[in-house]
Amino acid sequence: MTFDIKSFTTTELLQYYGQIIDELKTRKVVRTANSPIGDYAEWLVANKLGLKLMTNSTQGYDAEDSSGIKYQIKCRRMTRINQSVQLSAIRNLHNADFDYLIVVLFNKLVEVERVLKIPHQIIDKYARYRKHVNAHILIIRENVLLDPQVEDLTKQFCN
Repeated sequence: MTFDIKSFTTTELLQYYGQIIDELKTRKVVRTANSPIGDYAEWLVANKLGLKLMTNSTQGYDAEDSSGIKYQIKCRRMTRINQSVQLSAIRNLHNADFDYLIVVLFNKLVEVERVLKIPHQIIDKYARYRKHVNAHILIIRENVLLDPQVEDLTKQFCN
């Protein structure tokens, strides 16, 4: 199916976006009306790794496995204009609400570029606390990628 997206008015695009979000919610791919990329990453990770997603009100983690290991899931969609690999805020890092951080990096077309499993205990080594957001910010740089405790799960997501 192809269509000329440029032919739609702004209002029509927003209306279609709303309908798409509603349908993705019906299919249980996304859980909120926010940008679907974060919800999609959570759904994808849960399905690929056999995790159970928590409710949206669960504080500090997004999913857990059958043995009770807890996972926070963060993602970033990189585009030609914005190649940043800075993740959204990690709140209450020192509470240790999760055991692992799963990071999904998508390309412009929302295709998986990289998936990382980062143990909670090493995040503080790379993340920086930002007072103005009251949270830690993690940027996926080479130092993170080269850490021997970081596991690259990309192959599990690209088949």
